[in-house]
Amino acid sequence: MHKALIVLDPQAFELIYGLPYKTEIAHRTHLLAEPLTNKEILSRPDLLAEVEVIFSGWGAPKLTAEFLAATPNLRAVFYGAGSIRHFTTDAFWDRRIIITSAYAMNAVPVAEYTLATILLSLKSFWRHSLESKRLGRFPSERVPCAGGFGSKVGLISLGMIGRLVRERLRPFDLEVLAYDPFVTPEQATVLGIEMVALDEIFKQCDVVSLHTPWLKETEGMIQGRHFELMKKNATFLNTARGAVVRESEMIEVLKHRPDLTALLDVTYPEPPVAGSPLWTLPNVVLTPHIAGSQDHECRRMGRLMIDEYDRWNRGENLKWAISKEKAALLA
Repeated sequence: MHKALIVLDPQAFELIYGLPYKTEIAHRTHLLAEPLTNKEILSRPDLLAEVEVIFSGWGAPKLTAEFLAATPNLRAVFYGAGSIRHFTTDAFWDRRIIITSAYAMNAVPVAEYTLATILLSLKSFWRHSLESKRLGRFPSERVPCAGGFGSKVGLISLGMIGRLVRERLRPFDLEVLAYDPFVTPEQATVLGIEMVALDEIFKQCDVVSLHTPWLKETEGMIQGRHFELMKKNATFLNTARGAVVRESEMIEVLKHRPDLTALLDVTYPEPPVAGSPLWTLPNVVLTPHIAGSQDHECRRMGRLMIDEYDRWNRGENLKWAISKEKAALLA
């Protein structure tokens, strides 16, 4: 049996693994200790010297050269959350340690949230709700809505989340357009999606949903001029990362285009600074980064890590292993 540790923040442990999954891990491995925090494990060189497998999540230890020197037997890391960029290092990749992440499972609730938000947006739900709240009565005139028949939905980037959203849109009578320079015509055919230029997404679509990862190359990719191109009464949804949008430019457009609605589950910085117009603009809906896994949904990620361990223990290929090259493209 492999010698294992569970290392992450206490709250993350309860959300992702909890007692049921800790018990399963203990049945499959030689669990060296009760779950530990990053700070606690750094004070236990005896455990670090023995550990072969780490189950983790939010609050994972940073895999620096010093940490790796203290863990000569470490062979695999099972990360029960999304992005691994903040705790992996060049020294880690040089060791060729196996790492797998539950980013695919974290994508599921984001796709569900996006679907729900798109459908409500097509009915002008946000405009009606916000205006009724502001007036203290129903608006005297109904806001026109695109509706759920023949309307156009635009997806920016077709990574894991974008593709899940596309699949969830299939039952509806909608046209789905997408922008992603890495998608081939053959892939677009399989997805049943029309690929267009980024400007066309904003020009044609009733709802524009952003799913681009935050990379150096994508910072500020969505500019003020894109919002100027949007159809009357269109909606912009961001569940990706705030830094992909030039928010100051977006704000200026939203000020003089009250017909537009921006649904922002992410901002940059996050949350917005005190006094930011994002808090008060009547056509902005802010949510505190809730699209991803919340509460019991997080157990889906813990389940995946146990399943990945089982595959690895049997000598099978992991479904969600991440290479250094792949990590550079993920959010």
